[in-house]
Amino acid sequence: VQLQASGGGLVQAGGSLRLSCAASGRTFSSYAMGWFRQAPGKEREFVAAITRSGSITSYADSVKGRFTISRDNAKNTVYLQMNSLNPEDTAVFYCAARAGVALYRLPTEYSVWGQGTLVTVSS
Repeated sequence: VQLQASGGGLVQAGGSLRLSCAASGRTFSSYAMGWFRQAPGKEREFVAAITRSGSITSYADSVKGRFTISRDNAKNTVYLQMNSLNPEDTAVFYCAARAGVALYRLPTEYSVWGQGTLVTVSS
C-alpha cells in the first residue's frame, strides 16, 4: 500500500481542518491506520489510530476530545478531523499503516508512511 496525505494548511486558533490520507492498492482494509505529527525540533509523536474495521480508535491525550479519526474502506481513505486547533498543534502530520489487528502508538510499529502535510495554526 502507498499513502498520500492531504488537507493541511494555515488556520487560525480555534479553527478546524480535516486531513485525508488516500491509500493505493486493494488491501487497505487489512491495515490499521495511524496519524502522527512532528513539530520543528521535536520527535514524531502519536496522534490517533484506528483499527482495520474502524470500530476501535485511540488518541493521544493532547488531542482527545478535539480530533476524530475515521476511515472509509470503500474509498481507501482515512481521515483526521481536527477541531479547536491551537498553535501547539502546528506540525507536519503523517499518516501511517500497519498490517495487523492491534493499535500501536510507536512510530516504529508502522511500516508504511505517507509524505506528510503541514498544518500551521496561527494565534
